Amino acid sequence: MTTEPVLFVDDEEHLRLAAEQTLALADLEVVSLPEAEAALGRVSRNFPGVLVTDIRMRGMDGLTLMHRCLEIDPEFPVILITGHGDVELAVQTMRDGAYDFLEKPYAPARLVDTVRRALDKRRLTLENRQLRSQVGGRDAIEARLSGRSAVMVALRQQIRAVAVTSADVLIVGATGTGKEVAARALHRAGPRSDAPFVQINCAALPADLIESELFGHEAGAFAGATRPRYGKFEHARGGTVFLDEIDSLPGPLQAKLLHAIQNRAITRLGSNDTIPLDVRFIAASKRDLADAAARGEFRSDLLYRLNVVTLRMPDLAARREDIPRLFLHLVQEAAARCKRPAPDVPGTILRTLPVRDWPGNVRELRNVAERFVLGLDLDIGETPGDGVAGLADQVAAFEKSLIAGSIAAHGGRLKDTYESLGISRKGLYEKMQKHGLSRQDFVDEE
Repeated sequence: MTTEPVLFVDDEEHLRLAAEQTLALADLEVVSLPEAEAALGRVSRNFPGVLVTDIRMRGMDGLTLMHRCLEIDPEFPVILITGHGDVELAVQTMRDGAYDFLEKPYAPARLVDTVRRALDKRRLTLENRQLRSQVGGRDAIEARLSGRSAVMVALRQQIRAVAVTSADVLIVGATGTGKEVAARALHRAGPRSDAPFVQINCAALPADLIESELFGHEAGAFAGATRPRYGKFEHARGGTVFLDEIDSLPGPLQAKLLHAIQNRAITRLGSNDTIPLDVRFIAASKRDLADAAARGEFRSDLLYRLNVVTLRMPDLAARREDIPRLFLHLVQEAAARCKRPAPDVPGTILRTLPVRDWPGNVRELRNVAERFVLGLDLDIGETPGDGVAGLADQVAAFEKSLIAGSIAAHGGRLKDTYESLGISRKGLYEKMQKHGLSRQDFVDEE
């Protein structure tokens, strides 16, 4: 038999048995399942098999299952089984990403042929991904968290070291510094990268449904609970749970979360059965949880469980020399989203950006990049200086960011840089050495 399993989902037992026999006789490995949830738990970006599912099923239907699988991997082959009245619907779903569909009653040979073609496609997709990863340039962490400032280099080193472990992580940083980006980088660089990454915004969960959303429920657990439902923690099994704005979680839920983290197990609402939980927890907060715990606003025992490792996301003010290159990258991204050619960024803008305040950090810089691509007026705020740092420190920071912006604006060409700044070549070299700037930091290596 092949080592690429075929997930066959149908809530009618006799159809599952017939499909099992047909595929087994063709030397194809088949896993037949009576419900969509069981199949969804087996799918990952590196899952080598394919999915065959009936559309009409109790509980989660085949269309929902398909869309959930395509969220995990947009290139995952899904074959739909349709009744006569569903053919038009099935044709539409192929536009939405389905690989093919089979109309009941289908010939056994048609099932085998369709599955074999889907497996060939899946095999080729995974081989191409592996080749791309072997010849890729920057690693996945640097691609997500770019920047050559000392704080960003140190942050990437921390993430690489932590990603390969199973330790839970707390990410702290101001709004717009990239806490979610760091969480996804941790997930992608670790051993759970093929399993789901489930993001939960604790501040956005409805108060009356939050416990059900996280832990799931059994039928009859409360009014309106007509059937069992997996919670988000169960959907993440084998993968990563990212708890954004963890400090917004109500006190009683903090206690249940602590129990889940301690015991790596949960209990659905309305049930007494314990469900093992194989996940990694990453939490994020924009405020200091130690201060919140001291004020009684956050459980200190939960904090100690979450911050096995703490990553601190730097503000843009702490990495001003990264701003010009980061802005150029964000302009390229914005142009791709808007389906427009990326405009050239004048050197005057690149020289100005590092010496401005960015209270919204990378998120604010991204908005400015998008406005630039759309040809709108730029609003880049005021120059830095809140009166906290001494004058000498402010002058040094201004000088460093101005030189960094000018080098970036001239693509690393030092002659053009010192001429535009009105200083000598020797003067530029001395100032670069003083501020720890290197020409190589501003030259694209791609």
